[in-house]
Amino acid sequence: MSRHTLSVLVENKPGVLTRVAGLFARRAFNIHSLAVGPTEHDEISRITVVVDVEENPLEHVTKQLNKLVNVIKIVELEPEASVQRELLLVKVRAELAVRSHVLEVVELFRAHVVDVVPDAVTIEATGSPGKLDALLNALEPFGIREIVQSGTVAIGRGSRSITDRALERVSRSA
Repeated sequence: MSRHTLSVLVENKPGVLTRVAGLFARRAFNIHSLAVGPTEHDEISRITVVVDVEENPLEHVTKQLNKLVNVIKIVELEPEASVQRELLLVKVRAELAVRSHVLEVVELFRAHVVDVVPDAVTIEATGSPGKLDALLNALEPFGIREIVQSGTVAIGRGSRSITDRALERVSRSA
C-alpha cells in the first residue's frame, strides 16, 4: 500500500465530514490523518485526508466521493508538487540540569518553546512528518511526557488555486 494525500473541497455544511469519512470506513481504508478547516471562502471547507491505499481502490473512492452532494472538488496532492505540514506539541522533561540541552535541540529543529515550568517545557514544531519524527527521536532521551499532533495540511505549489472554479460551482447551485 502507498500513502496518498487528498485535498477535498466541500460545501461548509453540517454532516459533510461524517459522509466523507464514512466512505473511507465502508471501504475499510485506514485514514492516516484527517484535517478540516475553512478556506478563503466562507461557504467552502477543505478536508485534507492522508490514506494508505493502492491506486485502483483510490480511484474508486475518488469517484464515489465525487458523487456525494456536498463534495465540490477532489485533488490528489503529490509530495513533490505540494507543501505538506503537520503541527506537533510535545511536553518534555527538562529539569534545570538538562534544560540547556533540550533548548539546543529545539533551536536545531527551528521549533519554539511555548510553555515552561520548573521540570518541563512544551515545544511547538511544524514541518513534514519526517522532520517531526526526527525531533521526537532527538527529544526521547530527555523523556517525553505528552504528545499532541495534528493531521497533515497541504496545498499545491504555484499560483493556481483549486478553489477558483469551486466557488463558481457553489454560487451556481445556490
